[in-house]
Amino acid sequence: MPASKTAKKKSDQYNDPKHNYLEYWDGRDYENEAERLAITRLLKGKHFKTAADIGGGFGRLCIFLKNYADKVTLAEPSQQQLDIAKEYLKDHPEIERKLTQADDLSFKDHSLDLITMIRVMHHLPDPSEEFKEIKRVLSEDGYLILEIANYAHARNRLKHLLKGQKLPTSPVDIRSKKNQNKDEIAFVNHNPKTVIKQLAHAGLQVDKILSVSNLRSPGVKKIVPMNAMLKVENILQPALAKSFFGPSVFLLVRHAKTSHSK
Repeated sequence: MPASKTAKKKSDQYNDPKHNYLEYWDGRDYENEAERLAITRLLKGKHFKTAADIGGGFGRLCIFLKNYADKVTLAEPSQQQLDIAKEYLKDHPEIERKLTQADDLSFKDHSLDLITMIRVMHHLPDPSEEFKEIKRVLSEDGYLILEIANYAHARNRLKHLLKGQKLPTSPVDIRSKKNQNKDEIAFVNHNPKTVIKQLAHAGLQVDKILSVSNLRSPGVKKIVPMNAMLKVENILQPALAKSFFGPSVFLLVRHAKTSHSK
């Protein structure tokens, strides 16, 4: 079964009442603010007519995205997440909620000027169908912000170096052996260099790269005030970008120049 179809089938996990993604963010204020810092840096000076947060869960970033777009849509495959979003976004009825899947988006061709897809790639071992769909719905001058769960982060590079091993170019399944079966949703980390090539194959090119959540550590979060962490994070995001240092990589993506004429 193609990976995208597996992802479509297993998005039902997020309809399980035991899986409350809103509660997942308790205690993750640093990660949330680090991601907002990245978006702010990537979109500085830009404003759009239409934006969609694909796989945006309960709408965590949608209110924030209103700073950059006239119309924001939460595009999410889980009905439960959309139901939670109804309450979470109750003071923002102008944010549309749409039940749709990343490999089969219910948007017209070239209708979105800004797309964000954050914390979704770890469920997509093969994102080729999703990238095709994003290219289809993205306006010719539009932008995609894509977040990657990064296998090539500093600790993994050191671990592989000490073992005399090369970093894998294919996605790495990070589920426990117990959960590595067809009934569990995929959960992988990617090599960013591979993802950049996959984007290029889909006719998309990367304009900017940021290393994000560089200080993600339970120990650090216990002893360092969050404001101090974010000041350091703000400096490190561009400084460590080319080395793919952090556990999360943000890419600013647009149509490849050669694809405009196709």
